[in-house]
Amino acid sequence: MKLKTFAAALAATTIAGSAFAADLPSRKVAPAYIAPAPIMTWTGLYIGLNAGYGWSGSNGVSLPSFDTGAAGFTVGQSRGAIPLGVALGNGSGFVGGGQIGFNYQFGALVAGLEADIQAMTGHSRSATYAGAAPTFAPSFGAFNAKLDYLATLRGRLGFTLMPSMLVYATGGLAFGEAKLSAAYAGPTWAPPMATGASYSSTRLGWTAGAGVEWMFAQNWSAKLEYMYYNLGSISTGYAPYAYGAAITGIAARTRVDGHIVRAGLNYHFNFGSAAPVVAKY
Repeated sequence: MKLKTFAAALAATTIAGSAFAADLPSRKVAPAYIAPAPIMTWTGLYIGLNAGYGWSGSNGVSLPSFDTGAAGFTVGQSRGAIPLGVALGNGSGFVGGGQIGFNYQFGALVAGLEADIQAMTGHSRSATYAGAAPTFAPSFGAFNAKLDYLATLRGRLGFTLMPSMLVYATGGLAFGEAKLSAAYAGPTWAPPMATGASYSSTRLGWTAGAGVEWMFAQNWSAKLEYMYYNLGSISTGYAPYAYGAAITGIAARTRVDGHIVRAGLNYHFNFGSAAPVVAKY
């Protein structure tokens, strides 16, 4: 009898323990955290490299003549540009350098500011002239124009065709180191003379262009860009020489402008983009 009573008590205790255990909180291992995919944004600071090809927009040179005290002319009077028919060539070659900028995205629009600088390898134009010379012009001339580097400070305004694809227009200031030199000899029908002059200075102008940029990874983008630049006209210093009893002189002039097509690679730090805006397309 006692054995039956003990067995019944044990069974009741086991059932009660099972019911109590069922009420305890679960001790299952929590699932691993999976971070959400980052939101695509163009906002932030970036830096990169570029390389491409450039060529000059203007290749002519003019040769204004000035008289100082020649019979029948007022001192300092210009006789205008002498039509030499000289072309300096294309002045084309490799361009390469780097850029830094900042973008801000609002909706499908992206606005930014970019600065860059590139070397202009091979952008030297030269020519020689020989032949029958007009009045007060040399019978021989040698000319050389060169642009050593080009730098720009530009605004950019673009539109995202898709979250990772940006098309944009750009424009702003351009400056570079421009050089022009000229040497003259002749004319053969006058008392022999030889003279020359040169010019070298940092020129300020403008630039405009357009491009497309693709964000192929979270922090990396590649771009293809076209730009036109114009730094105005440059002239050599006044180069005087004796023409009989009078003193006259000549100065060469050419234009500094051109075209650039280049590719670039940018790394985006995303500074300033802690709270990106989800664009609606």
